[in-house]
Amino acid sequence: MMVVILGWQAVLAQTGDVMERKLAMNLDNIRLDSALYQLTAHSGLGFSYSNDKIPIGEKVNLRGNQSLKAMLDQLCTQYNMTYKLMGQNIVLSPKGESERKVFTSKPTLSGYIKDASTGEALIGAAVYVKEISAGTTTNAYGFYSITLPAGNYTLLVSYIGYTPKELPTTLGQNQTLSLELATDQVQMQEVEIRSTRPDANINEVKMSREILKIDRIKSIPAIFGEVDILKALQLLPGIQSAGEGTTGLFVRGGSADQTLIQLDEAPVYNASHLFGFFSVFNPDAIKDVEIYKGGIPAQFGGRLSSLVDIRMKEGNSKRFSATGGIGLISSRLTLEGPIKKDRASFIVSGRRTYVDVINNLVTRLRTGKKSQVGLYFYDLNAKVNYRINERNTLYLSGYFGRDVLRFDRIFGMNWGNYTTTFRWNHLFSSKLFLNTTVLYSKYDYGIHVESGPQRFDWKSYLEEVNTKLDFNYFLNPNNEIRFGYNVIGHKFSPATITFRESQLDFETFKLDTKYAIEQALYLSNTQKITDKLSLEYGIRYSFFQNIGPGRVFSYRDNIPTDDRAITDTTVYKRLRNINFYHGPEPRIGMKYSVGATSSVKASYNRMRQYMQIASNSTAGLPIDRWVSSDQYIKPQVADQVALGYFRNFRDNMFETSVEVYYKWMQNQIDFKEEAEILLNNNLETELRSGRAWAYGAEFMVRKNSGRLSGWVSYTWSRAQRQIKEINEGKAYSPRYDRPHNVSVVLSYDLSRRISLSGNWVYTTGSAVTFPKGAYEVEGKRINYYEGRNQNRLPNYHRLDLSLTLNGRDRPNRRWKGSWNFSVYNAYSRKNPFTIQFREVYNNDPRINESGELDGEPVEITTKEPKAVKSYLFRFIPSVTYNFKF
Repeated sequence: MMVVILGWQAVLAQTGDVMERKLAMNLDNIRLDSALYQLTAHSGLGFSYSNDKIPIGEKVNLRGNQSLKAMLDQLCTQYNMTYKLMGQNIVLSPKGESERKVFTSKPTLSGYIKDASTGEALIGAAVYVKEISAGTTTNAYGFYSITLPAGNYTLLVSYIGYTPKELPTTLGQNQTLSLELATDQVQMQEVEIRSTRPDANINEVKMSREILKIDRIKSIPAIFGEVDILKALQLLPGIQSAGEGTTGLFVRGGSADQTLIQLDEAPVYNASHLFGFFSVFNPDAIKDVEIYKGGIPAQFGGRLSSLVDIRMKEGNSKRFSATGGIGLISSRLTLEGPIKKDRASFIVSGRRTYVDVINNLVTRLRTGKKSQVGLYFYDLNAKVNYRINERNTLYLSGYFGRDVLRFDRIFGMNWGNYTTTFRWNHLFSSKLFLNTTVLYSKYDYGIHVESGPQRFDWKSYLEEVNTKLDFNYFLNPNNEIRFGYNVIGHKFSPATITFRESQLDFETFKLDTKYAIEQALYLSNTQKITDKLSLEYGIRYSFFQNIGPGRVFSYRDNIPTDDRAITDTTVYKRLRNINFYHGPEPRIGMKYSVGATSSVKASYNRMRQYMQIASNSTAGLPIDRWVSSDQYIKPQVADQVALGYFRNFRDNMFETSVEVYYKWMQNQIDFKEEAEILLNNNLETELRSGRAWAYGAEFMVRKNSGRLSGWVSYTWSRAQRQIKEINEGKAYSPRYDRPHNVSVVLSYDLSRRISLSGNWVYTTGSAVTFPKGAYEVEGKRINYYEGRNQNRLPNYHRLDLSLTLNGRDRPNRRWKGSWNFSVYNAYSRKNPFTIQFREVYNNDPRINESGELDGEPVEITTKEPKAVKSYLFRFIPSVTYNFKF
């Protein structure tokens, strides 16, 4: 008891010092609520008040260089208020309001939790009420709300990596309490893996979900030193890649296009650079990365397997800062700072590779000529936000990225994404929160042939405009209700080929442009039934319609076998309905606590997907073609059930979990042999549809803090497809069916300045089709095949290592630098990329069919059929210098 009393005396003494300390700030003609927010930022004390009782919309003028006490006295005199100091919280109320009147209602406490050094909203910060042993967490914009019986409470506000705040609060009326948490300098010396509260994995209803902090992602060794968000996600259980050099995510037996990847809520349709070797996300611009593998909340839809929700930083609202890095193949720079301190901020982040510059320099040194080959990419992220007042905040963000490939003046290709997101956060009351989003997303590519008799430009694009209304209603501490609506306009332009200055008379070739509208309504509730049992349940109802202008082909017997079966063509005018699909998507999740450190969770969700990639490749090529559901391509439907056990040890230092799942899918498409996809106006003639299913078990052990941190995971899974017209109607494995998957990801702090990281991965080889034999036709060897994907590539494994050396910490020095040295594929494993079955001359696979080796003729003495393995990478060292000021 004496310790507690002395502790409170210390707190009160510090609070008194803050009240008397002069504040170097001027508040000129701003709203009262904004003035209180800035006083919080400068003093560190929180303000609690009722929006209905305090004139928060009135304009105030306060001159600087006076104490907080003097400023509060001035405000209270001007607006007939009084204030009361309670610990580190200042309660404002109208003068003359009796204590009896204050405690006559069931009030709501709400506000925002933010980072004290940058002003960034803290997502998932915990607001815990000690007296009732319950609480809530902040949403994606740092907002929280909790309704309690009137009385005296002790709030504990916490967030991993930050110093928690404990506040005594007298709650008798609706009050706003916004706080800023300071970074915990001791904890920041350690690598923290997650950005939620320490026991969230066992206490939240959500399962099959992972959150990675961007600092954790940056510590993972990467190829050429390029930090990659999507490759970091591939190290988590249940998430696989299609092989070396791909960024696609194959989650619990789903294909890459069944994962929705969104940046500030805008979908990114092709998330890879350099043909899949890197992702489009610059880590310096990213704040939070969250992935759902199952149990997907009702507000999300449109994909069968998973959701990757990536959110950009909002920009430092306190002071200007810059971060960047210089690597072997790329450099990046990020600038952020306040437009108006504590009210508006910006962030701009750019990245560019210079492989083309290095290649040209090396070529000039070797040959004296300019290089004929160039390949590079660049990204630009930008965001501004403006907090109008406590009830309204505006955000505007955008992304632009592009890849460029050229072969002298003969051939060129470029592809890229554009996204723009505008959001308005509005607080109707302390319980009802609205986020309105209007966004635009476009993916396009172009191919240019500059020489020869057929010079042409090929353009293709996919774009959408999306409007969303998302409401949060904080009914009480046991119920948080979400509901909303969204409508999306899709446009698909698969190919427009324009011939120019051709020696042949070709007209412009254009595949049909198609249009569609997708809509959805949803309602869900997260409900605490008892101290042990909680539920999250809801329903999403989606609608999809193809609209004109457009045309639809009719086929004999209504079966699209080939072009010769076309019997008629129907033309639809603009906005006329062509086809309509709809259906419910129920979701439910359950959490049952087994003691204080463990829980059992279960979930079920149904998802519908109305658009997908038509491609014979799993590598995620820039020219992959997106198609929508129509008369012949039915919407994909998936149902998934999952069950998991979660247990923490050593005060949440260690997390363990095991999850099992089963997923069954309808209307899965695949292609007949030698299908023509890119320039086919009747794509339905190449498609075949059937069913698919996947199941597996995921095991994980994770250490969250300390000098050694990281995780070890093992996934056993199977994925199967069955389509009547393929593989003689027998079930077969898609290429990404890789039953065994092991990931070991560890970081160790050798000292305050030096840290070592490493990851080791092992997976079963991809499912592929090898020839059963061969025959000769006119002296040419031709392979023949039986069955689809009945064979496998050799198993894949790789070790990556990284060493980070931080600069010395010097007082009053803003510049901070660090060196990162990494090795990709440390023991030079020759992991197969492809295996070809062909003739090999003179036992040397480098000799081509024309009998040439590096352009020089070779005498052919032997010819034998062999399997030839190709691989992409062996031992790749890299070095990157990172800085911040």
